[in-house]
Amino acid sequence: MGEQNKINRRSAMKILAAVGLGGLAGSVAAGTGVGVMVPGKGWVKATGEKCEGDGTPLQFIPKTIPDENPLQEELSKYPKCPYCGMDRTKWNHSRHLVQYDDNLVDATCSIHCLAISLSLNIDRGPKAVYAADLGSDEKIKPLVEVDKASYLIGSKLKGTMTKKSKMAFASAEAAKAAQAENGGDLGSFDDALREAYLSMANDTVMIRMRRGERREHMMKKMQETKG
Repeated sequence: MGEQNKINRRSAMKILAAVGLGGLAGSVAAGTGVGVMVPGKGWVKATGEKCEGDGTPLQFIPKTIPDENPLQEELSKYPKCPYCGMDRTKWNHSRHLVQYDDNLVDATCSIHCLAISLSLNIDRGPKAVYAADLGSDEKIKPLVEVDKASYLIGSKLKGTMTKKSKMAFASAEAAKAAQAENGGDLGSFDDALREAYLSMANDTVMIRMRRGERREHMMKKMQETKG
């Protein structure tokens, strides 16, 4: 990845600081120590224990060991998104993966969660970034380098962790065909990443509301079970 691209992306990440996040706390009121619903794990109770590596910025760095070959057995090594807990095999069509310049790897379910990783690791340079090729006929979409991909942004295709989908295609022709059928705008990875940051506030509100509803449903079931 070019040095200029790295600089541009670091600048784009700073958009988060300008995005208004007011109202998030009020969108879902969670009780103290209630816990959380983690996709793939179910209900996880809050323990109040300190997590290993807590402290900024150490708590945010990828928790895996350095990996020089992140694409080898990728889904086995990185089965869950570290930021939302979603199954990356189930959401293989939208998954992303970043290998930082120290070979630490963050493998996510979507460009939404990739944007979170890039912003939290803002002083760690991306060595390579990959995205799933939605245009592939394979059951598990192969990963392609994002600098060689075309993104379809804001189409009728369903997004992952976002209302405004941003899907990658290895072939520009496949992206144009998808655009003809589903609408949206064609762009580069940098365009898609910028949109991910610009929609972060609304997407976060949406996600918190959905998880709040699931939490309420789970709490109600737990109360019914207790009788």
